[in-house]
Amino acid sequence: MEVIKIVTGTLEANCYVLKQNGTCLVIDPGADGAKIKDAIGKDKVLAVLLTHTHVDHIGAIRDVIGKKKIPTLKGRIAIEQEYHYGTFTFDVIKTKGHSSDSITFYFKDINTMFTGDFLFKEDIGRCDLPTGSTTEMMESIEKIKKYDPNIIVRPGHGEDTTLGYEFEKNSSF
Repeated sequence: MEVIKIVTGTLEANCYVLKQNGTCLVIDPGADGAKIKDAIGKDKVLAVLLTHTHVDHIGAIRDVIGKKKIPTLKGRIAIEQEYHYGTFTFDVIKTKGHSSDSITFYFKDINTMFTGDFLFKEDIGRCDLPTGSTTEMMESIEKIKKYDPNIIVRPGHGEDTTLGYEFEKNSSF
């Protein structure tokens, strides 16, 4: 599986296009729809995955999918389970705290989590925005501590990290 990272918009949100066998998934198409469409190329978009619904993570959905009926998986409708789109398989983990609809997508086959604004390198998401909750953030951190420290973390802003690095260096852990 190929993972393409596109930094979008004035808030520099990370959008990811995951490609495999002529198909792709788009995670958090926040802005700059033309850049995202260039990364998609001729691949068929099977679904759009949203880590949460803040505008810097959803602003380019219409640019990316147009009028096509493409499934959009987001925290308000997602449940914690395994999902399948084409040859893609991933788990949804509810990681509330930054917002009440925050979720993480865990792709076991590439040992990678897409955490949105839940977890960043050496930081966590803010909890002072509407529907944010410090209590829920701490519960989500406890939940994520149960996962393998070798998992790669691809956050909604900034650079990649690993869970192990965060367990060691992130003061919130």
